[in-house]
Amino acid sequence: MAKAEAILSQHQLRITQSRKSVLTAFIENNHALSQPDLEKMLESDCDRVTIYRILDSFLDKGILHRVPDNEGKQKYALCDACTAHHHHDEHLHFKCNNCGKTECLDEIPMPEIQLPSGYQVEEWNMLLQGVCAECSEA
Repeated sequence: MAKAEAILSQHQLRITQSRKSVLTAFIENNHALSQPDLEKMLESDCDRVTIYRILDSFLDKGILHRVPDNEGKQKYALCDACTAHHHHDEHLHFKCNNCGKTECLDEIPMPEIQLPSGYQVEEWNMLLQGVCAECSEA
């Protein structure tokens, strides 16, 4: 939880047990999580409303970013070098069809897309689906 406390301090958020629990869940799982995932994991630490508030504050501060999901669920993942004013989360995401985990693939460059004249992109996400390395080995 020391890492969670450091991140909260760095982003000038008050350190509470609920915030530490939510942030630790992301640090330990190392893949995207939804609010229902967190609710199951932290049922004794946080209620649903508290988790939603924490997720919103983490989005606002640049601690988390939204991750696309083909099932309509909103998922979140830890940011890498985001700020409160700008998210640098334009990277590939991979969802495993076996285990359902969604991971950020930061190391793979996004393809360059040429839009027709007059179009302006404000946000974009790319979700790849298949079988993750962990499930392939099983």
